[in-house]
Amino acid sequence: MRSDLLGIDAILFDKDGTLFDFRLTWEGWAAGVLDRLSGGDAALARRLGNAIGFDSDQGFSPDSPVIAGTAEEVAECLVPHLPDLSARDIRSLLDAEAAAAHPVPATDLPALLADLDARGLALGVMTNDSESVARAHLAAVGIADRFRLVIGADSGFGAKPGPEPLLAFANGVGVAPARVLMVGDSSHDLSAARAAGMRAAAVLTGIATHSDLAPLAEVVLPDIGDLPGWLAATRYPFAGS
Repeated sequence: MRSDLLGIDAILFDKDGTLFDFRLTWEGWAAGVLDRLSGGDAALARRLGNAIGFDSDQGFSPDSPVIAGTAEEVAECLVPHLPDLSARDIRSLLDAEAAAAHPVPATDLPALLADLDARGLALGVMTNDSESVARAHLAAVGIADRFRLVIGADSGFGAKPGPEPLLAFANGVGVAPARVLMVGDSSHDLSAARAAGMRAAAVLTGIATHSDLAPLAEVVLPDIGDLPGWLAATRYPFAGS
């Protein structure tokens, strides 16, 4: 069946690298957190960075678990180098530090979300970050009230690339998965969309390249600010149209 006959009634966004520019939000933050975790020991900070695919000069490597992994997965990478802390301790520290980060919007988010909301679309966020951190970031830029559901990796539905949290969103807003567009910046986002039977659009405000994402997405956009134009150009029917 042709996707343009199915229509779109809902859009589910990834958070980091999609709503927010990944490098601008997280690379300076990561350097500071590793310095604090290491107690100022530069050699330990480098080992911690290597464990999570981060270099203070080069930034995040494409395979870093920070990009698409959960806070629990990142903590597990760090715990062998911090014997005085448990994985739970590290995760709690990371969540507290992440909630205090300053997310950098990938575009004019209030204007974009107002546009999409005016079209009658149900909007949501599904992130492999913690739900509390996601809500803090959305509130920090004044867009928390635009989303019907915010789902994190710890919300009880699992994490991407599994389809379960995406299907939980579809069920929660009462929209068939085939009428949901998942928008993300990583293969985890797009693979989860495919597994859930959803549409998939990619953006380049994360670490992955066009060639990484194109095989898994209907379109690869520079950022989500281009989403309304693409939707209009493809003549997708919207809810209520």
